[in-house]
Amino acid sequence: MDFKSYIRVIPDFPQPGISFKDITTLLKDGQAYQASIAAMKDLVKDKQIDLIAGPEARGFVVGAPLALSIGAGFVPIRKSGKLPGDTIEAGYNLEYGKDKLAMHRDAIQPGQKVLIADDLLATGGTISTSIDLVRQLGGEVVGALFLIELSYLNGRDKLKDIDVFSLLTY
Repeated sequence: MDFKSYIRVIPDFPQPGISFKDITTLLKDGQAYQASIAAMKDLVKDKQIDLIAGPEARGFVVGAPLALSIGAGFVPIRKSGKLPGDTIEAGYNLEYGKDKLAMHRDAIQPGQKVLIADDLLATGGTISTSIDLVRQLGGEVVGALFLIELSYLNGRDKLKDIDVFSLLTY
């Protein structure tokens, strides 16, 4: 299946010069969405995975169905202040400021094998922070899986010590 044909590219969003890759056009097509999850599953078929962790919000729409398809649990990674209960946090830099991601302290047990899944690998900041959170809890990150990788932003360079899998590359 030509998954790129299901991705809408919106020029100059959210600011001039950005070519936004909109996955909502793929998500609304049940057959294409299901096929993309199956294709992503195939990319990591040789990995032992106990849990899939996905950063909000689009990591949820990739990670949760992928977790169901392989029989793994799903762990949401949220922005600071969004999770109830005892959490851990890690900060990261944005283009204009800083932000924090959080995970429940009991989300991962030491030694569990965790795959990070998200819709997009750009600069690698969100995923690096997600990896840090998993490792703080003693989880073993077995890889990072993306629907789309923007290779020209070199996000993969921040993820040198783990396996990176991308269904589509721009």
